[in-house]
Amino acid sequence: MERESLLVGGISAASRSLLVIQSAPRFADRSLCLTHWETHNSGEVWDYRDMAASISFQRIGVVGYGHLGQYLVERILKDGAALGLTLAFVWNRNSEKLKGFIPDELILGDLSTFADRRCDVIVEVCHPQIVKEFGLHFLSQSHFMVGSPSALSDPDLNLKLRQAAQLHGRTLYVPSGALWGGQDIQRLNDSGALKALFIRMSKHPSCFRLTGDIPPDCTDGEGRRVLFRGSVAELCPLAPNNVNTMAAAAVAAGTLGFTGVQGEIVSDTALSDYHVVEVEVTGPGGFSVHTVRRNPAKIGAVTGSATYDSFWNSLLVCKGHGGKVYLC
Repeated sequence: MERESLLVGGISAASRSLLVIQSAPRFADRSLCLTHWETHNSGEVWDYRDMAASISFQRIGVVGYGHLGQYLVERILKDGAALGLTLAFVWNRNSEKLKGFIPDELILGDLSTFADRRCDVIVEVCHPQIVKEFGLHFLSQSHFMVGSPSALSDPDLNLKLRQAAQLHGRTLYVPSGALWGGQDIQRLNDSGALKALFIRMSKHPSCFRLTGDIPPDCTDGEGRRVLFRGSVAELCPLAPNNVNTMAAAAVAAGTLGFTGVQGEIVSDTALSDYHVVEVEVTGPGGFSVHTVRRNPAKIGAVTGSATYDSFWNSLLVCKGHGGKVYLC
């Protein structure tokens, strides 16, 4: 900054009142950690140390730099300052992928050192295994938005994460993702009126990342094929990267849980432009709701394009909601 200069000593209260808040965003990505004063061409003196103290920025750590991670990082860097967000770190299994795209000081090489970055919220957008390995540690230090909620299908891990959230007064956030009407499902559940929940996810065969007992050639051939139908608890280990929407629904439908919510994944070669998510909710006295969401998606895409904005909006909600699980 050409006009920056070090100032020894204090500055009058009158001069301090001339701080121009609009100037803060250009420094937000460095958490406003400036120790310089600047004399504006109008003669005003701005103390960015005072500005840092008076403006509260949420420090966000992003774990994973796939398509979704890249999107969130770019949005934080571009729009975060105006919304009170700043990037604390980015971690990826292959840190080489980050070089040239992420400032060196924001690259976290060793995820076990995440606490050094003093995050307010940590966002996981890579794989359920990270939730299993680090979820409890994350919650001991910050709020945690789990982008792979299929990990919560493990009842032991689910319980431990809930207990950790309560113990530390942190919130375990579960983003709605491609789930339409998640808050409505949760309200129906909380009122004791939710009787059944079924979700069908249909995608082009190239969009599935299957593991477990589903044969690798089951997506071959033309036409429509049901790959699996059963409880979400059974589905999550078989397609952990494809059924996070179902997992979010199971969190919303807490009384039914992962074993009670039913799901179906369908391979359909006709779906070359979008994913289809169908949700069937059943309540008392013949009450039912059936929604169909078409989420634009390219061939081979695990995540539909509308889900990116959904995740961003979920992140903006993560301001702390006490020691509990919160669908956002």
